[in-house]
Amino acid sequence: MNDYPDQIRNGIVLHRKIDSYTDSHEVVRDTVAFLRPAFGRYSAILVDMYFDYFLALDFQVYSPHKSLRRFSFEFYVSVLVRYRHLPERVKGFIFHFVFTNRLASYSTSDGLKESLEIMARHKVSALEPDKTITFLLENHEELRNRFHLFFPDLVEFVENEMYIG
Repeated sequence: MNDYPDQIRNGIVLHRKIDSYTDSHEVVRDTVAFLRPAFGRYSAILVDMYFDYFLALDFQVYSPHKSLRRFSFEFYVSVLVRYRHLPERVKGFIFHFVFTNRLASYSTSDGLKESLEIMARHKVSALEPDKTITFLLENHEELRNRFHLFFPDLVEFVENEMYIG
């Protein structure tokens, strides 16, 4: 990790802390348990994807001064400017990620389904995109409420980490 510039290294460390915080959060753990009967060992991955969907869907709640479209554009530019620092496996898909506007596409169930289909083809063949989307739609408000219980805590955690760091 010492090969990265300080800003990227700090971002990697923060991302790891976010992952650890998220995995240990009571709402997330309860939501994983809620999904487990239907999805087994893939429940944690799907909670992460469902929560990404709800963040994209309700982006204006947490970012009232920057649209998801603008945020996505700025993220894509930032990633492409730092392309040489990306791991090789990320370089393999980043252009598809950018050109298909994956971040913004998460704001629809169709966009989420496309991401699930990509994962099922290339990474986790046991994922069932149709079943996953059906579950999302059947439990939409329950899952959305869980996301909104969790996400303000995550925002506070990140703000504290950035203040400390």
